[in-house]
Amino acid sequence: MKQDSSEFVSIFELIIKKLEIMNIQQLEGKWKQAKGKLKQKYGDLTDNDLTYAEGKFDEMLGKIQEKTGKTKEELKKEIDKY
Repeated sequence: MKQDSSEFVSIFELIIKKLEIMNIQQLEGKWKQAKGKLKQKYGDLTDNDLTYAEGKFDEMLGKIQEKTGKTKEELKKEIDKY
């Protein structure tokens, strides 16, 4: 029975990892869409400008992570809820 529960845990962990990857990919997809919309609305924005903004977002996540003790993945999940 121990082997069965171990196998179940492994399968469960694999499913969770796939869901996390999907959430990250969804966030990345949303960011790409947002970048495209920003470029359309503000034609003078460059890829470098938006990459800088993306870096600032990662920096912001890091600061929130320090203050809350949550992982970046947990914070991204919270953000994805909105």
